[in-house]
Amino acid sequence: MNKVLILDFGSQYTQLIARRIRELNVYSVIEPCTVDIEKIRKHKPKAIILSGGPNSVYDKHAPSLDKSLYAMGVPVLGICYGMQLTMKLNGGAVQASDKREYGKAVMYIDDHKDLFYTLPARVVSWMSHGDSTTKLPKGFEKIAHTEHTGFAAVADKKRKIYCVQFHPEVVHTEMGTQIIS
Repeated sequence: MNKVLILDFGSQYTQLIARRIRELNVYSVIEPCTVDIEKIRKHKPKAIILSGGPNSVYDKHAPSLDKSLYAMGVPVLGICYGMQLTMKLNGGAVQASDKREYGKAVMYIDDHKDLFYTLPARVVSWMSHGDSTTKLPKGFEKIAHTEHTGFAAVADKKRKIYCVQFHPEVVHTEMGTQIIS
């Protein structure tokens, strides 16, 4: 069975992520971000999504995960906080943005392969973040940006890890369901 595992970091949109996946006729399961790595392996997911969340990855009690998840060989999509956590755990840098980005933002696609296959050069995306990635980990490359977010989407194509600062699950993001698919 194809199963997408969603790890919930406290996002208001976690249920919406699951709904979008189910609309694509794919089974999805939500687990708290605190789930043990062995339980994640027992799920045998075909893909893992890391949700957004209200915290900064540098908050004293910010939720995290076992970084061996990235070595499972399963495609990973980090959304918002999920992106920031992925960047931090893999050796990148995240810091508070000079300008909080909330609402619609024009996103410019820098790489039309993989995640953004067949998308136009510009897509309206929905942003909701106060922190941004400032340095990519080794193996990651920029695949999209906005006027205020240099790394709106990044990828480690070798390990099939994709991260987006925006929210593809909300209707405000053009072609968001296509991106999730």
